[in-house]
Amino acid sequence: MTILDQPPTTATATQSKCNACRDGEAELFPFSMAFQPIVDVASQTVFAYEALVRGPNQESAFSVLSQVTAENLYAFDQGCRVRAIELAAKLGMHEQGARLSVNFKPGAVYSPAACIRRTLRAAAETGFPLDHLIFEITEDERVSDTVHIQQIVTEYQKHGFGLALDDFGAGFSGLNLLSELTVDYVKLDADLIRNLHDRPRAETIVRATVAMCRQIGAEVIGECVETTEEYDALRDCGVHLMQGYLFARPRFEALPDVSWP
Repeated sequence: MTILDQPPTTATATQSKCNACRDGEAELFPFSMAFQPIVDVASQTVFAYEALVRGPNQESAFSVLSQVTAENLYAFDQGCRVRAIELAAKLGMHEQGARLSVNFKPGAVYSPAACIRRTLRAAAETGFPLDHLIFEITEDERVSDTVHIQQIVTEYQKHGFGLALDDFGAGFSGLNLLSELTVDYVKLDADLIRNLHDRPRAETIVRATVAMCRQIGAEVIGECVETTEEYDALRDCGVHLMQGYLFARPRFEALPDVSWP
């Protein structure tokens, strides 16, 4: 277990972070967002836009994330939410009927009810509807405290947020985690989708995942779709929410046009 996925064990540490959330903790370095659409291929509409962190001058996500440490992770997570919501509202995202999808690390949330305050305030100040927000659970380390994560999920769903499990099928985002969490969306990992049309075993796994998710009330999203062959294979497996370069590349501080196969 690392500091990134272990909540504080003392009341003092928790209160300190909760006060920072309430008062607004300064961002330690500048960053902004690019947006990439998640499309509904059945209706040919944009279902959501994922906010992807970028430097203030369109530098890569890596250049930004390399500055994130255990000490500033909390401030960074809070700042990403606010920046994404502010830009989404400015661009009229919800007026188009689209949702905003934001990544977060569970370890950056100390107290679910307290740490959501800045998000709620940003949405209220910009007029962005809460039921148009989706939070994607991302993890680089093994998740050991699923009780903590489910508490986050429960609190977020009270406010009408959607919850997605990112990179399903890779690393630690697997069946055990899905069995413990009540999420609305499951995003298939890119490695599972790559050349799906030429990989019968992978296609069988995708079909089974779609059927399983229907049983538990979650929708499947195929990400990193780059070819029409992958698109056709996903549709044949029953996936209708997709994301990838085939449809649009991320666009810095703007909503990109969508190309349909």
